[in-house]
Amino acid sequence: MQLGAFAIIFDTKSRVLLSHRTDRDMWNLPGGRVEEGETPWQAIVREVEEETGLQVVVERLLGIYSVPSKPELVFVFLCSQRRGQLKVSAEADEHAWFNRTELPPNTLPKHIARIRDAYSSPNGVCLKVQA
Repeated sequence: MQLGAFAIIFDTKSRVLLSHRTDRDMWNLPGGRVEEGETPWQAIVREVEEETGLQVVVERLLGIYSVPSKPELVFVFLCSQRRGQLKVSAEADEHAWFNRTELPPNTLPKHIARIRDAYSSPNGVCLKVQA
């Protein structure tokens, strides 16, 4: 089973950070695969910096999502920015902050669900199966 880790990062206006992928015309949360020998919370710090240029701190776990079709287990963390400036990378050619009701139509559907969960369960942890 592959492990994944993604970050929910809010700005001061409660907008969420999304990255536009370079491999296809889709927006997604910053994150990716957990590498061997790495914890999911270490992976998200590394992935966010690689993809966005931001250095973040993990605040807490927001959700665990099982994706049996892959098979994959995904951890979603609430992160806060500590340093850095947004920059493009090999994986993301654009970054932007979006209000929860104004997500781009080409946002990955699984990520839309995870974003909605972050807004609707701010103090809980979501445990879900995603098709």
